[in-house]
Amino acid sequence: MSDTAGNTVSARPDDRTASALRFAVELVAWVATPWALADRSWLLAALSVVLLIGLPTVFSTPGDKASVIIAVPGWVTILLVLLQLAAAVTSSWLAWPTWAAVLVTLMALTSLVTERRRWKWLLAGAPSNTHNGPARQAP
Repeated sequence: MSDTAGNTVSARPDDRTASALRFAVELVAWVATPWALADRSWLLAALSVVLLIGLPTVFSTPGDKASVIIAVPGWVTILLVLLQLAAAVTSSWLAWPTWAAVLVTLMALTSLVTERRRWKWLLAGAPSNTHNGPARQAP
């Protein structure tokens, strides 16, 4: 596989374990963030769910997901994952008992480690091919 500049880039790494862990942390973020915000504002709580679920659904890197609505470079996908991790950790400390927040923090840290190969692949530019099919030529 090559990127748009013609550089050879390796195939997407097998990240089944990282994917399962990443999804678990996302679920925590989706639950803990509105929980932490609910006492302050139900509107902020609802908005947090819309953002945490909606942003990664709408913005994704081609080759990383089967369906892409709005294509973004790999570094944007990494930032969206970091947003989920930060939301999960921060919100768990605000909303839940210490033992639960410690578990969430350990899960997020483990996710950072397991994500390394995928992030390296995302930053390498393999998914930067944002078009499907041959390039259009100007008339």
